[in-house]
Formats: sequence, structure tokens, C-alpha cells
Amino acid sequence: MFHFANPLLRNIIIRRNQFDSIKRKQCLQYLKTLRNLQYDGFKTVFLGETNIPESLVTGEDFGDGYSMQNPIWCIVHAGGSQGWVPWKYRLFLRDELCIKQEDSLFFEFCDVVKKAYGKCAIVVKEKRQQDEIRPEEDKESKDQSHAPSVINLTSIVCCPEVAKSCGHELLSLPFLYSYLNPLDSAWSSLKWFIINNRKEFSLQSIDSNYSYQYILLSDLISKGIERISPGKWKTITNKVRRWENYYLGKFS
Repeated sequence: MFHFANPLLRNIIIRRNQFDSIKRKQCLQYLKTLRNLQYDGFKTVFLGETNIPESLVTGEDFGDGYSMQNPIWCIVHAGGSQGWVPWKYRLFLRDELCIKQEDSLFFEFCDVVKKAYGKCAIVVKEKRQQDEIRPEEDKESKDQSHAPSVINLTSIVCCPEVAKSCGHELLSLPFLYSYLNPLDSAWSSLKWFIINNRKEFSLQSIDSNYSYQYILLSDLISKGIERISPGKWKTITNKVRRWENYYLGKFS
């Protein structure tokens, strides 16, 4: 009779495909490069973005399909084992980003990080590849040339030459191993804070015909970010470090 050694694994589905070995090689290459930079004195900083839909902020359900398309905000920030990077996070409206990206934002970020920490390994999670299904030979050739290149996020263009000009190195974290990025846990904590505290940052106004709701979005997000303390960052980066050690031992 089949049984599970750990009951927590009963609902986990392990998906495997022909590209698993290629993805593992990419992950191992990323981890070895990161560790070498850390041994050379580079601080690790994780840079990324997350989406904040209007429904998350207001608590209203727009799932009926009859509502107009609602705004989505994009937050850009960075952190590491020292906590949030001492850099003013950016909040963009996604519709505006479709028209114009902030080309100088990455240089500004690299300059701030240099003044705060010195030389850094800046890790950015790559976006989901649009060409996941490719002939095997194309995938192999792409794997062989898995060198750092320009990483285009929705809100910011991350260029390795810009990073190098400030003494940093830019690393791309493979998409399938995104849980090696502590920012994902930080974003999750921020969104839960928004859900649980949005009423405290909301003002109501009622006249003879209508009622209005004003939400202090910037204050809400700033407070949520502030609640993710350096101690919490230390906890989530230590968890990522354990995963890194596991994969270095397993894939090497």
C-alpha cells in the first residue's frame, strides 16, 4: 500500500517536464554566482515589484464582470537581510507604465544602494517566459548563454551595465524558483496588512445624494511597509538561505 512519509505532502503535486534539467542548471548557475559574489564581499539585495489592485484596497468585489476595468497600482521596492533598502519606494499606476517607463529609476536605485551598502549583488526575479514551449535544441542554446542581460519589469528597466557602473552585479533569478526571493514573502505580508487595516485608512463623506469613500493609499502602503521590520526580513532571508543550501547540495 502506498503511503506518504509526511502528511503535509499529500496535497502537493510535483510537475515534471522535459525542461526540468535545464531549469535546474539555471538555478544552480544562479546560486553559485550569488555565493561567489557574497564570498567576495557583495551584499545581497532583492529588487522587485508587485501589483495592488483597487479591489484589494477598497474591499469591493468586482468579480461580476460588469464593472469597468479597475485601476491597478504597481509598487517597486527592494530589501535584504538588513531590511528594506533605504530608498523611497515607487508607486505607479499601471496604465501610465504602459505609456512610459522610468528609464533613470534603476540608476538612482543603484546609486542609493552603493552609498548604503557598498558593492551589491542585485537580484531581480525574471518574468514568466512567453516562450516556455520551445524545441529542445533552442532551450539548450539559451541555457548555454544564460548570462545576465537587461531585465524588463513592468515599472523599471534593470541594465547590467548600469549596475556595473556603480560597482554592483545584476543577477536574474529563474522564474520557477521565485520562492528563493524573500520579496515574495514581504509582498504577501504587505497585502495582508492592507486587507486587515484598510478601514483605518478610509474616510467617509455623505451628502444628500451620494456617499464617498476616501482611502489614504500612500499612508496605508507606507505603514504596511514599515510593519515589515528588519527582524522579519532577517527571518525570511534566513529561510531563503536554507533553501539555497538545499539546492546547492542537491543539484551540485
